[in-house]
Amino acid sequence: MPDRSASDLAPAAPDDGAATAAPGVHDAEIDRLFGAGGPLGGAVGSYRPRHAQTEMAKAIATAIAGQGTLIAEAGTGTGKTFAYLVPALLWGGKTIVSTGTKTLQDQLFNRDIPTVRKALHAPVSVALLKGRSNYVCHFHLERTLQNGRLTAREDVGYLREISRFVKSTSSGDKAELTKVPETASVWNLVTSTRDTCFGAECQYYQDCFVMKARKEAQQADVVVVNHHLFFADVALKDTGVAELLPSANTVIFDEAHQLPDTATLFFGETISTSQILELCRDVLAEGLSHARDGADWARLVAPVERAARDLRLAFSEDSVRLALNQIAPSSTFFPALDTLKDCMDDMIAVLEKQAERAETIEQCRDRANELLRQLENWGTPEELEKIQAEAAAKAAKPAEAKRTESGEEQQEPSGQKPFYVLWVEAFQSSLQLHRTPLSIAPIFNKQREGTPRSWIFTSATLAVKKDFNHYAAQMGLWNAPAQSWPSPFNYGEQGILYVPQNLPQPNSFDYTDAVIDAALPIIEAAGGRCFFLCTTLRAVNRAAERLRAEFEARGHAFPLFVQGEAGRTELLDRFRAAGNGVLIGSQSFWEGVDVRGDALSLVIIDKLPFSPPDDPVLAARISEMEKQGLNGFVHHQLPAAIINLKQGAGRLIRDEGDRGVLMICDPRIITKNYGRRIWQSLPPFKRTREQEVVQAFFREQDARRAAAAGEGAGPEQH
Repeated sequence: MPDRSASDLAPAAPDDGAATAAPGVHDAEIDRLFGAGGPLGGAVGSYRPRHAQTEMAKAIATAIAGQGTLIAEAGTGTGKTFAYLVPALLWGGKTIVSTGTKTLQDQLFNRDIPTVRKALHAPVSVALLKGRSNYVCHFHLERTLQNGRLTAREDVGYLREISRFVKSTSSGDKAELTKVPETASVWNLVTSTRDTCFGAECQYYQDCFVMKARKEAQQADVVVVNHHLFFADVALKDTGVAELLPSANTVIFDEAHQLPDTATLFFGETISTSQILELCRDVLAEGLSHARDGADWARLVAPVERAARDLRLAFSEDSVRLALNQIAPSSTFFPALDTLKDCMDDMIAVLEKQAERAETIEQCRDRANELLRQLENWGTPEELEKIQAEAAAKAAKPAEAKRTESGEEQQEPSGQKPFYVLWVEAFQSSLQLHRTPLSIAPIFNKQREGTPRSWIFTSATLAVKKDFNHYAAQMGLWNAPAQSWPSPFNYGEQGILYVPQNLPQPNSFDYTDAVIDAALPIIEAAGGRCFFLCTTLRAVNRAAERLRAEFEARGHAFPLFVQGEAGRTELLDRFRAAGNGVLIGSQSFWEGVDVRGDALSLVIIDKLPFSPPDDPVLAARISEMEKQGLNGFVHHQLPAAIINLKQGAGRLIRDEGDRGVLMICDPRIITKNYGRRIWQSLPPFKRTREQEVVQAFFREQDARRAAAAGEGAGPEQH
């Protein structure tokens, strides 16, 4: 049964029993495998049996046996990867494992799965599948070598390395070529996109790394993908996952807390003026190359370019986020949008006539048609309100009975049509038009219909005080069993939650400076060894400016690592190596970062991570919830912030030997009624508001380290 606590959220519907069809069928075997003398202990030197890990594995095995769904939250240190891999490799059948990032994907494929497979002697084949932009494309590499369209000097050397790499690699995965940075611009020239791939028409089709990876995935028992790939496929049918899903018996989402944001990204649409200008450049180049006599190409693209720029100029500011209904009816945006559609129509008419003269012109035509299709989703608020009203009326109709092939009547669910928020985002030189679903639940549920299979959603942060309703509602998993297993760490002994006194409200002008004033004596006491996590890039920049000056003035040799000054992986490697560094970062450092040992002993969080109030999608979601009689803050903003905060707090204690302080500077965690709900959702650290208690904690840590060094024990083992 679901492990849920009471809350002020409406309770989820009772479990329909699907995932408990065969309870306990594998329990004895799991006890043996995860036990002290079991095979996992022999394969992993540091392995120790953990009750929570064993119980989690049993719950997942039950869900797999019953082709059911399970939401599984496992605290840091539980060992959730092995808890889902063991039942998946033994009883999962064809299994898709989707994880949060390509880095975690590589770790699963190269380290975790081989370890478990070897320990269990499981005769399963495993494949790694990434998006096409991760694989070198023979055609585009050849074309780049011939025409040399390189934008950076170092790309010449990188291109030489890639050319050598292609002759020796069996996968073509750029992650294998460490000599060329993942961010190098040359990769864009030697990989394909959905729009620039010729498919079976390509002369290199038989040697294509993308097709080879997809073929291996088709034949493998276990396929490792990432969330972006999974949902890109659901939206675009272009990644190979769509071909895998029908035959899959089990789908496991690790780092499943990321799914709502990832799915929202891919179930929505974004079109930018930059895309249109890029298309115009390609139309001009390909037209002049292959059909110079077919049109006055410069005169053809000029009106489209002008219309795209005029659309951007409808907003005078550099940074604007507005929902469609917030744009003034008198704005030049609406006539500029109509002009752009008309100009695109004219350009497409010419491309239709010239498309047969070259495949590249045909590709330009297809791209133009797709961009125009997306633009057609935009109109005035009145036009769109009418469309939404018609959709709502249709969705609200009573469920209609449909006959199945066997003649039985089956109810068609009503009210499941997705609604979209249309909003614009202006940057210095471009404008983006976003069409974002209000909820991904109806779309994702539709993807889960059809062939019965088990679905496992796991992460360290899915619940608010063991309440899974927020996550279940986002994903449309209303009837799914949900369980939570605690971390094995002794948080009361290993760490302190410190909320400093006398800080101003977070909306105060000088708030970031006040946070830094409170943080400096704690950073000094910790000897650096700190993550300074901010909710905005502005705060990152201010913190970097102040701390750099303060460290210099006070004579502290704490190396400072600031987000944006190098890539994330490089910053983390340098931080670990330094041993006494201070890393300042925003959202990308709140999760998926694992620093064990003394290098990280202090995590400072400047503010509670509530979504920005000017977010048009958030505003629309809250408005819709309030129409249903719910409180947008209590039922959406607060649980979302708590789950995000749990991720940031989770950076601190990564191992049974870790010790440290979590410093949350936001006074609302103490002064607001909802504050108790927040800190009760965090690990059960010892709590204090006294600076001296924290400084004494770090003095004790220094004494422990000195004693260990004096005894010749060397660094702690983790």
